[in-house]
Amino acid sequence: EQWMLVTAGDEKGYNTMTASWGGLGVLWNKNVATIYIRPQRYTKEFIDANEQFTLSFFSSEYRPALSLCGSKSGREVDKAKETGLTPIHSDGVTYFAEAEIVLLCKKLYRQSMDPSCFLDSSLIDANYPQNDFHEIYIAEITKILVKEK
Repeated sequence: EQWMLVTAGDEKGYNTMTASWGGLGVLWNKNVATIYIRPQRYTKEFIDANEQFTLSFFSSEYRPALSLCGSKSGREVDKAKETGLTPIHSDGVTYFAEAEIVLLCKKLYRQSMDPSCFLDSSLIDANYPQNDFHEIYIAEITKILVKEK
């Protein structure tokens, strides 16, 4: 039920975006996170350029901030400044001080969704009217940070 911010980059430059599609599990004998990013998202440039990214999970009081991060582009606004979220640059990644849980993730696999692989073609009409199919990323969870209460 929690929304998350997907963030990639470091103190030299980063971007973040809100996401609700994703999952956690075990694959290749590793604890992994799977995320889905559309090709036009600015954050994708940072994910592709870096070996790692973070997933930051917030309490419901931060929904307005996460809503802004999902509706505005980092190409046009400074999301941290607009939301009041505090970026932390550590271990070569960026995450936010206000997050309850942060997963540090190392990319293992990337693949573009292939429209020919959909077994239920109604999903394409419902979710991809512009044919902007997500890129799938599977990443090893290398560290978990939990905010002390």
